[in-house]
Amino acid sequence: MTGKEKLLAEELQGSPTVIDTKTGSKKLFLESYGCAMNFSDSEIVASILAENGYQTVDQIDDADLILVNTCSIRDKAEQTVRNRLNHFKGLKRKNQHLKVGVLGCMAERLKSQLLEEEKLVDLVVGPDAYRDIPKLLDEVEEGQKAVNVLLSREETYADINPVKLNTNGITAFISIMRGCDNMCTFCVVPFTRGRERSRDPKSIVEEARQLAEQGYKEVTLLGQNVDSYRWNITKKGEVINPDEEVVNFANLMEMVAQVSPDLRVRFSTSHPKDMTDEVLQVMAKYENICNYIHLPVQSGNSEVLKKMNRGYTREWYMDRIAAINKYIPDCAISTDIITGFCGETEEQHQETLSLMEQVKYDFAYMYKYSERPKTLAERKYEDDVPEEVKSRRLTEIVDLQMKHSLERNKKMVGKDYKILIEGVSKKNKDELFGRTSQNTVVVFPKKDAVPGTYVNVHVHDCTAATLKGELI
Repeated sequence: MTGKEKLLAEELQGSPTVIDTKTGSKKLFLESYGCAMNFSDSEIVASILAENGYQTVDQIDDADLILVNTCSIRDKAEQTVRNRLNHFKGLKRKNQHLKVGVLGCMAERLKSQLLEEEKLVDLVVGPDAYRDIPKLLDEVEEGQKAVNVLLSREETYADINPVKLNTNGITAFISIMRGCDNMCTFCVVPFTRGRERSRDPKSIVEEARQLAEQGYKEVTLLGQNVDSYRWNITKKGEVINPDEEVVNFANLMEMVAQVSPDLRVRFSTSHPKDMTDEVLQVMAKYENICNYIHLPVQSGNSEVLKKMNRGYTREWYMDRIAAINKYIPDCAISTDIITGFCGETEEQHQETLSLMEQVKYDFAYMYKYSERPKTLAERKYEDDVPEEVKSRRLTEIVDLQMKHSLERNKKMVGKDYKILIEGVSKKNKDELFGRTSQNTVVVFPKKDAVPGTYVNVHVHDCTAATLKGELI
C-alpha cells in the first residue's frame, strides 16, 4: 500500500446513508439532457429530494414536481428543452398543483430570464445550488418564483450518496470533480458550471466500493477534465505547497481499480494538454481499467486550436496519441471534432481530415460550430464560415469517420473478447449486448447468458457501429 493509500485508508470511516427514492408522499419526475455529468447530477438531486419526502416516479403524469436537467453546449440542446417545456403546459392545465423546475447549465446561463420567457417554470436552479432545492420549493408553495444560480468554489456534493436512476444495475457514473478552468473560447461550461474543484478521493473510493457491493460491474469516473484532478491529502484539498503529497488522477484511478478486480473502470473526459504518461501506465497495469480513451481534438490545425484556446498544438496531440499506442497498443480512441470554427479555411479543414487519417479513431462526436452567447469566441471572433460550407465539411468528416470505424471493427472480426453483458438488444429480443474493454458494442444470441456477467465472445461479423458474435 502506498503512502497515499494509507492516508486515505485512515480517513475512510463508514458509508453514506443509502436513500430510498421509492417512498415518499410527493412524486418527482426527473428528466435529463446532455452529457453524462447532467445524468450524474440528477442522481444527486433525487437523493436530496428523497430526504425531503419525494418519491421518484417513471410516469410523468403521476408527478407533483417535474425537474428538467438541461444542457447549454449548443443552441440545438436548448431548443430541445424549450420544446419539452411547451409540452408541460398541458400537464399544468390538468394539474394546477404541478410544479416545474429547470436545473443545470441552461438554468445557470439564462437565470431568471427563464421565468420570464417560459411562463410555466416555477424554479430555476444552477448546478451548484441543488442542496437549496427543498427551500426553494417552500418558496414556490408560498406562491413565489424561486431562483438560485450561485456558483461555488467548494461544492462537490461529496457527502451525498447519489441514487441510481433508470439504471441497469450494472454500470454507473461517479463524479470526481466539478467545473472547468480551461476557458476554451467556444465553450460555455466554465460559465455554467464554475471553477474547477476536485472531490475528496476517499468519498470516490467509498462510492465505488458501495456500487461493487450492490452488484455493479462497471463505473465511469466523470469530470470536465479528469486529467487535472488533484487533491492535497494533508490540507483537505487546498494545495498550499506543491511538494506536499497529493492524489492525482493516476493515483485515484489506481485506488478505484483496487476496489475489486471484477469492477471495470472507465473515465471521461481527458484533455490532451494534461494527459500524462503516468495515467497510461496505470491503465496498462490493471486489467479492469478499460482500454478506451476519449481524447477530444476539436481541430487538426494548430492555428485553429490556438484560436480555440485549447492549450496544445497538432504536434502535441499526436505525441499523446503516440504515447497511448506505446503503453496500450490495443487501446481504442474516440474524439470530438468541431468543423467550421471562426475563420477556418479550407486548408485548415483538410488538416483535420489528415489528422483523422493518421489516428483512425474508433468513434467520434462530430459537430458544426455553434456560436454560444457570452463565450470568448462570440466576443472576439466572427462566425464567418457559411452554413452550407459547415454542412459540407461536416459531411466529409462524418463520411471519413464511418470509413475508419468500419476499418477498426473489421480488425476485431475473428478474435475473442471478454464482454460485460449490459442487457437485451433493442433490435432483437433474442440477443444480448455488451461492450468490450475498448467500448465497442457486441451483440450475440442469448443462450444461457444473463446481464451483469462477464462472458467470452467470438466476433464473426461487424458494421461500422457494432460487432456481431457468438458465445464461446
